[in-house]
Amino acid sequence: MQRVYNFAAGPAALPLPVLEKVKEELLSYGQAGCSVMEMSHRSKSFQEIADRAETALRRLMGIGDDYAVLFLQGGASLQFSMLAMNLAARGDRADYALSGNFAEKAYEEGLRWCEANIAASTKEDSYKGVPELSAASLSEGSKYLHLTANNTIYGTMYPEIPKGLPAPLVCDMSSIILGREYDIKDFALIYAGAQKNLGPAGLTIVIIRRDMIRDDLEDSIPTMLRYRTFEKSGSMYNTPPCFSIYVAGLVFEWVESEGGVKEMERRNREKAALLYETIDASSLFAGTAASASRSIMNVCFTLPGEELTSEFLKFAGERGLCSIKGHRAVGGCRASIYNAMPLEGVKALADCMKEFETKKA
Repeated sequence: MQRVYNFAAGPAALPLPVLEKVKEELLSYGQAGCSVMEMSHRSKSFQEIADRAETALRRLMGIGDDYAVLFLQGGASLQFSMLAMNLAARGDRADYALSGNFAEKAYEEGLRWCEANIAASTKEDSYKGVPELSAASLSEGSKYLHLTANNTIYGTMYPEIPKGLPAPLVCDMSSIILGREYDIKDFALIYAGAQKNLGPAGLTIVIIRRDMIRDDLEDSIPTMLRYRTFEKSGSMYNTPPCFSIYVAGLVFEWVESEGGVKEMERRNREKAALLYETIDASSLFAGTAASASRSIMNVCFTLPGEELTSEFLKFAGERGLCSIKGHRAVGGCRASIYNAMPLEGVKALADCMKEFETKKA
């Protein structure tokens, strides 16, 4: 069966060379005589897989030894709680910038643990853009400032990461990590669920500056919710998501072979520009994000009415363009154009949109 162009927001498309490599090694990884899915996480073979993945990620993102790279489980949603428990004590203040659904969820989990403060928000404007931040909006003595770099549901991103603010910066990069260049030194902690731009679901990556890993946590915090647990054990305290780590490592190597994060960003900007140009030139399709906050990962747009939207989704599906339906919270359409989406797929979508509009004229 011919493969479709998969615009899903996550779990999302994987690079074809990675899938082919997985297929090649599925029954036996190297000379191990078994699949990675059957392999002990304590084995030499798997330790080499994990080490290779971490080393490749460090090269791609310029991560120095002053940062720990942790391979965790629980998705980015668990990090909403875990980061608060590890970076703040009861009664401490922490700041949150609300730019979308997941940023809001992170704030709500922060409230369960500490004195969480909304430093800035665009909720009243239906999250059409990202909020502006300043030192004056932060709490005095804030333990961290949390922001979401890219918002999959609303199709927005921070055009530039805020700098020079007094609180350590914590960032959810689930849907833009490796899709755009960032300076690791700007962040105290980065976390990302793998299922959007890094690999299959099941793996969550945390990159944390080592001086932020505390040992003076409350006794009530479980061992499995402490960053130190995984930093000391090399992410092997318990059975990690072995297969997801293996595939993510292959994705890292693919990104390197394609020219690194700089080249990924160039391609993503080209793909996004093509779709936004199509939308802006249309009298049928309308973009939903403010122009200054438009995402290069998730392009969200609408048509006049649910009936016409459903008709377009069917029209696109018949042409092998799948998973374009918008998130249930906002409706409309969404094209997620992560690293694995080739330019040809985006061109096919743009052509489909133009053809559909012509038919409806």
